[in-house]
Amino acid sequence: MSATCPSKMKIPFVEPAICFSVFAMTLTAPLTTQYVYRRIWEETGNYSIAPDSNVSECAKNKSSPIFTFQEEVQKKVSLFNLQMDISGLIPGLVSTFMLLSHSDHGGRKFPLILSSVGALANSAWLCLLSYFTFPIQLLIASTFLGALCGNYTTLLGASFAYIVDQCKEKKQRTIRIAIIDFLLGIVTGLTGLSSGYFIRELGFVWSFSIATMALTVNLIYILFFLEDSMKEPSSQNVSISWTEGFKNLFYRTYMLFKNNSGEQRSLLCLLLFTMITYFFVTVGISPIFILYELDSPLCWDEVLIGYGSALGSVSFFSSFLGIWLFSYCMEDIHMAFIGIFTTMVGMAMIAFARTTLMMFLVRLPFLFTVVPLSVLRSMISKVVRSTEQGTMFACLAFLETLGGITAVSTFNGIYSATVAWYKGFVFLLSAVLLLIPAISLCAVKCISRNAGSYVLLLQEESSEDTSDR
Repeated sequence: MSATCPSKMKIPFVEPAICFSVFAMTLTAPLTTQYVYRRIWEETGNYSIAPDSNVSECAKNKSSPIFTFQEEVQKKVSLFNLQMDISGLIPGLVSTFMLLSHSDHGGRKFPLILSSVGALANSAWLCLLSYFTFPIQLLIASTFLGALCGNYTTLLGASFAYIVDQCKEKKQRTIRIAIIDFLLGIVTGLTGLSSGYFIRELGFVWSFSIATMALTVNLIYILFFLEDSMKEPSSQNVSISWTEGFKNLFYRTYMLFKNNSGEQRSLLCLLLFTMITYFFVTVGISPIFILYELDSPLCWDEVLIGYGSALGSVSFFSSFLGIWLFSYCMEDIHMAFIGIFTTMVGMAMIAFARTTLMMFLVRLPFLFTVVPLSVLRSMISKVVRSTEQGTMFACLAFLETLGGITAVSTFNGIYSATVAWYKGFVFLLSAVLLLIPAISLCAVKCISRNAGSYVLLLQEESSEDTSDR
């Protein structure tokens, strides 16, 4: 009896870990962007930005010398962000793939722990960097080192695999993933709303410190309170070398596709392609919002940027409600279509937003932006067996890491090259690019009609495997 008491004290919910991590990430991302913006502004010019506002330094008159100066700062910030993203690309890809693939046998907690350690170390370094005013180029090195432990997609991939381990029914799985996105919306919305006030009232050092404390609590929760969804992690790989273990990871990924029939393999590849192309556009354009809002003619300060981030986060809540309501009257694929087309409209509208009111109003078409991401994750998880969920989410997280970093780098480069002649070009381009996942989803609908019976068989096998476990 005494041996079983510790396990009973464990909590089988990964949601608190996700909330703490997302809070820290949502607070750190705009803080880092605005901190880099201010540092580059001060280092490029001979004066600093006022601590309470940046509106006075944002010129709307193109004949003003400040206008030319701020265009130069915008380019430098975009290029610096590009360098940071590229520095974390390769280590993030390798660590994400290895950690999540290994979780099928070693348990889901290890990738959660390691990615949390990396995030905590990076956040602590940001505190030191802002306090001692170290050269901002050191951010590039810290991004590289932090990515060795995994990144945000590593934590999310392990979390989704954790949830899939617990869900037997396909509808339950879709709703549970939607609940995660709903929680993401609540946390990111409240954090985005308050981020501007954090900067204004506390400054960068204390704001980064709050994120560090949240990540510390998160790590403690995962280490001591979170139960592993896999009751008895396999120890078959303990005695083999790292080289053999690395080969096994690729072999399991190869078998994930080889074991499926031709139509099923095509369906899985198309679903992954649709997911990643949509993810590429929506993630790649996200950092541009802040740069677009900081520049003329909007000239937003940190508080308005916080309001905009909070309003954008409403899409998580509205997407959850949309999935919950639409699941009673339409298929998953139709919900994904709604999300893609409404996001496309929103991207096109932002390109022509020139006032604060317009910039707030164009957020309305983004109400269902998260729907395709939640739905497609659920659809992908339904076409593989329960014993392959970790490998599948490893592939997905690998592609998300590659696509996300490539997207942010690409969109930063495009914005840097086009900001001088048309700031909204990058948003028009993203609207056009969203046609690609829409067309791919049409192909998924055609193939899924023929592969439907095989998917049902896999779901039955997955339910049996989960019950046996």
